[in-house]
Amino acid sequence: MGVDQYLWISILVRKSALLQGWNMNDLLRSLAAAASVAILALSAQPSPRLARAQSQPSQAPAAAGPETKATQDSPETARPDPTLVTLNVLVTDEDGRVLTNLKRGNFRVLDSGSPQPILSFEPTKAPITLVMLLEYSAATYGYFADKSAEWGSRFLDHLEPTDWVALVTFDLNSKVQVDFTHKRFEVRDTLTTLGYPKFSETNLFDSLIDTLDMLDRVKGRKSILLMATGINSFSAANLDEVTRRLQKTDATIFCVGLAEAEATQSGGSNLAYVQAKNQMSAFARQTGGIAIFPRFEGELPGIFRSVVGYLRSEYTLTFRPPKEYRDGRYHRLKVDIVGPEGQPLKATDEKGKQRKIEVFTREGYTAMKEKTP
Repeated sequence: MGVDQYLWISILVRKSALLQGWNMNDLLRSLAAAASVAILALSAQPSPRLARAQSQPSQAPAAAGPETKATQDSPETARPDPTLVTLNVLVTDEDGRVLTNLKRGNFRVLDSGSPQPILSFEPTKAPITLVMLLEYSAATYGYFADKSAEWGSRFLDHLEPTDWVALVTFDLNSKVQVDFTHKRFEVRDTLTTLGYPKFSETNLFDSLIDTLDMLDRVKGRKSILLMATGINSFSAANLDEVTRRLQKTDATIFCVGLAEAEATQSGGSNLAYVQAKNQMSAFARQTGGIAIFPRFEGELPGIFRSVVGYLRSEYTLTFRPPKEYRDGRYHRLKVDIVGPEGQPLKATDEKGKQRKIEVFTREGYTAMKEKTP
């Protein structure tokens, strides 16, 4: 039996098993060989540096909610103050326990090493505003498309009725499947009726930039939950362009890898997958989020609870860089957590043992260019 026929049969078995309620852990183990072939097929996609002339043009998400005046059916939009820098900050100890009840005086913001006064500070109170950005490609006969839709549906169970969620999928192009809504059932229904993907490309870079552009028009804290293999096959943008775009956003990106179980079963030596995994980790780290690569289906509830818990535990603060810093360049940021006298704050666990404090926030920002008179 050829590779293509074997993978086809494996995917059909997986879909049948989903309908019949088989145990997913057992099923994934039985399909490990086919999934290993799937990762190799993904890595064989065309180079991301190929000209866009060889493909259809990328379509930016045309989200009706963020582009129009805020209503009950869309999150609030506003024209941001270009002189302000907004930081969403998550503070935990080294064991992942969130530090709550921190005050403005516990935060020290360093812009290129220079302390900056904090203009506004608030613990998280607003509902979550999140875009689920899912890889939904016909590559590997839709294996990972099925997986992303299934995982996305399970993530919805962890949101509250007041949270805003939008659904964007990508293959060759990115498409807004559901605009920002409180109606989780609408997103779930869409996930179950997406149909077979049209294209085999996985244009992660273009789709991520498109989604960030959409979120620029949304006021307040916003985030992206990216579920993908991390493979980028045919984007017009390259990794450097994505990095520069991330330096301009205040959205937080959380990444959940779809292919870790399959890569582990195949030995984890596929260099294309290792690169893809590193890219997703960089997206999260640069924006103050977290990248997670589950090996087992049983990890998902805890992962999704953590993502939502982190979003609900962030502190939001703003500062205004001095005029001499408004140079159009990228500035490195550092946030320290300090005590009343400015000394490093100490955290202890339930046994009184001192634990290291970890801070998750964006690594920097691109300053506006001050116009010369």
